Amino acid sequence: MSKKSLKLLVVMLRAAQTVEDLVKKDMRRYGINPTEFAVLELLYNRGEQPIQKIGKKILLASSSITYVIDQLEKKGLVKRIDCPEDRRSKLATITDEGKQFMDEAFPKHEERIDQIFSHMTEEEMDTAIEILKKIGLQE
Repeated sequence: MSKKSLKLLVVMLRAAQTVEDLVKKDMRRYGINPTEFAVLELLYNRGEQPIQKIGKKILLASSSITYVIDQLEKKGLVKRIDCPEDRRSKLATITDEGKQFMDEAFPKHEERIDQIFSHMTEEEMDTAIEILKKIGLQE
């Protein structure tokens, strides 16, 4: 490993940790954790989803998704419904209370994300996206 590669790795990991910490801090002000927020965001933007597929879409182990859905159900933000095509499957859907929560929280969260990256130009963000995709698509 070259010194440049090692430096890139360290800088990239530190940047990712900083962004993750700032995002977690922002989500705590809404009383939910980042995983719960990710599930809500998915259901809010894409509608009901098969529970067994949610984990893959938000990069969460399938063994953890049941617990997260349980927690969101207890908070009244999500509910389980029967899948019309497959009686063995359940779908998760956002409740009216969940929609109201996201209607209030999501724009504020987007604003916070904009603040996190506000020191970058649009061109720098486009370049960063291209570079990180190049790294992330390796096999």
